[in-house]
Amino acid sequence: MKKDLPENIVNDISIAVVLESDSPTGKVWNVYLINEKNIPIKNVMVSSKGYGVKDDKEVKTSILRHFIGDIDPHDYAKIEAIDEQVFGLTNEYWLSYYIDGTIYDKKYIFLPESIIDDNLIKVPVLNKPGVLIGGNN
Repeated sequence: MKKDLPENIVNDISIAVVLESDSPTGKVWNVYLINEKNIPIKNVMVSSKGYGVKDDKEVKTSILRHFIGDIDPHDYAKIEAIDEQVFGLTNEYWLSYYIDGTIYDKKYIFLPESIIDDNLIKVPVLNKPGVLIGGNN
């Protein structure tokens, strides 16, 4: 049965953890969804959660569900703020959206300790430093 379903491959959609500001009191980070397509995506929904081991204990964050709505071509939307304390966990974002009545979904995973200064790049569309997953792959 699963072989009969279309593949609905997700491309040109990214999720980025972006450094908004850096001050002596701390860094401010936000997570964004970026539509790099030439067409809008509709009814966008993102679920987020964190999990892993911290101080020799298994840790799970709450699952948060974010209804974002529609995102225009070459535009972005803020998903949530993220605290540096969860960078040591696996941070998972499960995206679903529609194009022309067809549903697409994809899971984006930031591995533990992958959100570090050495991995910062200039995030497209936002033009801010961040760690990016997705795009053309």
